[in-house]
Amino acid sequence: MSYFHHETACVDQPCEIGDGTRIWHFCHIMSGVKIGRQCIFGQNCHVANDVVIGNNVKVQNNVSIYTGTTIEDDVFLGPSCVLTNVTNPRSQINRHALYEKTLLRKGCSIGANATVVCGVTIGRYAFIAAGAVVTRDIPDYALIIGVPGRQAGWISRHGYRLPDPDSEGIMRCPESGLRYQIISEAPLRTSETGCRVRCIDLDENAPLSDLMQP
Repeated sequence: MSYFHHETACVDQPCEIGDGTRIWHFCHIMSGVKIGRQCIFGQNCHVANDVVIGNNVKVQNNVSIYTGTTIEDDVFLGPSCVLTNVTNPRSQINRHALYEKTLLRKGCSIGANATVVCGVTIGRYAFIAAGAVVTRDIPDYALIIGVPGRQAGWISRHGYRLPDPDSEGIMRCPESGLRYQIISEAPLRTSETGCRVRCIDLDENAPLSDLMQP
């Protein structure tokens, strides 16, 4: 076995778990799950049937990931954050066939006690602040705060809020120096405005080099 699970964890078969992944106390991984390499699951996590999780995903204590969720590489799920898979649940009605899809794109972070309502996509490297409630799609690099969640600006791959753009729409990360550019003239509000940001110096799918690590 190329992954570690604590003796109190329950790992149902069949499932796929990548090399170097660590599953800690009282976790439950259900059958049909696919988990990549070098992931960490803190205490008391639950991963439901057929969930797909990429590489280097960090799941903190007390997080449940339900069927219908896909998580790409390098995602961070903070303690006790909430993911759902039905928008109108009723105890008396079985809606297993109506599970909605939720996609967490590469590198995004979901803060402690934040809630992501199902059926949305969280963009690459977006940052959902602690306690926020997300009810709609979130663009890449967006910083989301509050209830309901609203965009408060843009955030870098290193997790720093980006300053106001210059005349060319360029914003520079205060830690790494990487440059980001607004590629729409729409206001900095929500994904519905069509406003988008991209990193000029590094492709979103490229890993950070050692020189760019904190």
